[in-house]
Amino acid sequence: MMQLTHIQKITGRIVLKSGLHIGAGDSEMRIGGTDNPVVKDPLSGQPYIPGSSLKGKIRSLLEWKHGLVIAADGHPYSFRHLAKDAGNGAGRQLIKLFGGAPDKDSDALVKEIGPTRLAFWDCPLSTEWKQRVADTRNLLTTEAKSENSINRIAGVADSPRFTERVIAGAEFEFTLTLKVIDGEDHVPMILDGLKLLELDSLGGSGSRGYGKIEFRHLQLDGIDIDADFAAIRPFERAA
Repeated sequence: MMQLTHIQKITGRIVLKSGLHIGAGDSEMRIGGTDNPVVKDPLSGQPYIPGSSLKGKIRSLLEWKHGLVIAADGHPYSFRHLAKDAGNGAGRQLIKLFGGAPDKDSDALVKEIGPTRLAFWDCPLSTEWKQRVADTRNLLTTEAKSENSINRIAGVADSPRFTERVIAGAEFEFTLTLKVIDGEDHVPMILDGLKLLELDSLGGSGSRGYGKIEFRHLQLDGIDIDADFAAIRPFERAA
């Protein structure tokens, strides 16, 4: 019988080392506005990082690290993929943490795996950072970044496109919660995923330098884990 024995909480700060663009999906054009606005809280008008963006990117990076992308033919790794390779420990752990799309042929496996363990919460701008910005009389939290492509033959630029980015240096409150079933320990894989995200990028246009982030002040159930996190080398094999 499965038993929920604990709910762990990992908290910290996400600090932007370069501008971040997570799109709002707004197709409406505004005079004097940007072509690609970032997602914002509808009440405060301030940008935030959706928990879904964190979850999707970290899951993808862990799938690549553990060789699950080819097994799933480029789709998110799910119960039907695990059913074909039930002995895949990394795949099983990933499904426990992030969930997967079940189908009628995987009911027994769904019951065996149990509920999705991880919950990623939306990340608002930190109160302290907003105050520091206000103290410098800079009320802007985003910028418009112009980009264009160059015609290789004519050597001239095409019409520029303006993308909104949250400015480098912005700090967001980060929280995730982890259901612990029967005393299991999934924290190492989660921290691996956070480290992979630091090494890669968040949001759009990572290949152009957007979305470089850093995690700071990480705590697990109120206990500082910054030193443990800094020591993680996700591609080093255990001796």
